[in-house]
Order: sequence, then structure tokens, then C-alpha cells
Amino acid sequence: MPELPEVETTRRGIEKHLRGKTVSDVVVRQRQLRWPIPKSLARHLKTQTINAVERRGKYLLVQFDRGTLMIHLGMSGSLRVLGKAVPAEKHDHFDLVLNSDKCLRLRDPRRFGAILWADNWRQHDLIKDLGPEPLGNDFNADYLYAKSRKRKVAVKNFIMNSHIVVGVGNIYASEALFRAGVRPTRLAGKISKLEATTLVEVSKTVLQEAIKQGGTTLRDFTASDGKPGYFKQQLAVYGREGEPCLHCKAIIKQITIGRRASYYCPKCQI
Repeated sequence: MPELPEVETTRRGIEKHLRGKTVSDVVVRQRQLRWPIPKSLARHLKTQTINAVERRGKYLLVQFDRGTLMIHLGMSGSLRVLGKAVPAEKHDHFDLVLNSDKCLRLRDPRRFGAILWADNWRQHDLIKDLGPEPLGNDFNADYLYAKSRKRKVAVKNFIMNSHIVVGVGNIYASEALFRAGVRPTRLAGKISKLEATTLVEVSKTVLQEAIKQGGTTLRDFTASDGKPGYFKQQLAVYGREGEPCLHCKAIIKQITIGRRASYYCPKCQI
């Protein structure tokens, strides 16, 4: 599943092809994604010019003068900018056709993604209650520590809660907790102010490093194969069960927290 760095890399990759272009057509081949693509979408979009492509959490926001096209990649979705005459393949469900004779094409084999319309995206039910962006100033040690008080939930689930902070997914939560030296099973309410400070700092660093790597490895959003192209990371614990810790050589453990695989070093993380 694409996490925040992959979504941000996608945003940066497609925006240069979309900004300033006008929508000439909308092609819907499969309306039934996670939520049905609105039948009114073509009416909203045709003849409108794209002002910007922004991101909130894992939602891509294609901004127009009158409203916003909201895109979520789900578990298997990917976006490409192609010539509008390039034949669609089996899982190519949606095209936003531009006056440049290009189109933004969504490929989504598992159909858990979403194409939605919002007159006011900030008040949309899927967005209005989200927590702060992890790379923004509102996500800070004071905020995280205050939110964590008396919380009897595993700290890993706590920082993956989108109402607490958006976009810290399974991979990056595991990596941030390793760097902070905090075991993922610790209760959120038991982390100290110093640990909250460290956790905020390393969460930002892990995500920034991932975005930077994506910017250097995912240069082409115009390939017709539609592969997601999510970049491989140098991960310290995630997916390394049974392997030696890169710091202390203890064996990395894997457990399940909240129905998700979680990885940690039993010596470095307490």
C-alpha cells in the first residue's frame, strides 16, 4: 500500500504535467471503486483549469476554481500522465483528459482507491477530522505528549491513528519507533516527554528521507505500464524478522499489533 512518501512523490511527479491545463473530458471505465465515482464528475470538471495539485494525508487534491478532485490510491492504485490515445488496459479505470492531449490515468487492480469530488475539501467527511500533517509545525512534542496522556493503546497504533497525525503508516511507524528506541507495544500514555520529543523528530526525519529518495528514484510518471513504482527503502527493522539488528546485532522480532505486522529490536527498543 502506498504510504505518505509515495503519495507525496506522486504529487510532485504529476503536478508539473497538470498545473495550468484545462480538463477537456472525463473517462470512467469502472465506476465501482472503494466508493462509486460520482456520475456528476464530468459536469464539475469539464472546461475547468487545474490550479494546483496538493496533498492532505494520503489524499491527492487536484484544485480548481470551483471545487477539488480528491484521489486516493488505496492499496494498489497508481497514476500516470499519458497521451490520451494510449490504449487503456484491464485495470485502467479513470482518465482525466487534458487540453494538452495528455491524460491523468488511474490504474487500480484491487479497486480500493477513490475518485471523489468536493466543493469544499476541508469540510469533506473523509478529511475534516484528520490530525496534523507529520511534517508540519503543528505536529510537535508538546502536541504528541499531550495527546498521549492516559492513552491505553500501543504507541505504534497511537501514531498510526490518522486523528492523531496523518500519514504515518505501518512501515514508517516501525522505523520511527526503532530510531526513537521505543518498543511498539508500549502504552502511548507511558511515553515520556523526552521520548515524545524524539519520536516527533525521528518521524519527520524518516518521512523526509523517504520523500527525498523517492524524488531521486521515481522520475518518470509518464510510463504506460502503470506500475506503482514505490521505491525500496533502507529499512532498519521493517520486514527484517530473524535478521540481526543493524545497531546491536540482536535478532529482529516480529509481532502483530492491531492486525498489522510490527517489527522491533528487543535490545534497542524498551
